[in-house]
Amino acid sequence: MTFLVDTNVLVYAADRDAPDHVICRKKLERWRQQRSPWYTTWGILYEFLRVVTHPQVLRRPWSGRQAWSFVEAMIESPSLRVLVHSREHPQVVAKAMTGVADLRGNLFHDAHTAFSMLEHGVKRIYTRDADFHRFPFVEVVDPATER
Repeated sequence: MTFLVDTNVLVYAADRDAPDHVICRKKLERWRQQRSPWYTTWGILYEFLRVVTHPQVLRRPWSGRQAWSFVEAMIESPSLRVLVHSREHPQVVAKAMTGVADLRGNLFHDAHTAFSMLEHGVKRIYTRDADFHRFPFVEVVDPATER
């Protein structure tokens, strides 16, 4: 099954101080080696860059170059695909919004990811963010508790 990897999983994979670093790092390394496609978005990659370089988020923030090197290593995975919007994106969003209650504020960032997944037929997301459970068309998998 195809899947998308969210920002927090990438941050945990990168940050040695993160509580689930080892689990997320192992999964990321396995995904990078697999033959079947896996996905992310440019929004997720830029959010990763913002988080790992922010001095108030990480105890030992990375430089911009270090963070970009991590992203480049991911992009070099021959099976990674970065989702981009098609011409149908506005119609997908308009239709999907009707099935999500109380969509507002910060939830729109997650909605952007979820709507991009829907547009491209990607149903599963690896994330630690419980807000994704609000999107009925997304299967949420927490990598730290997956068996």
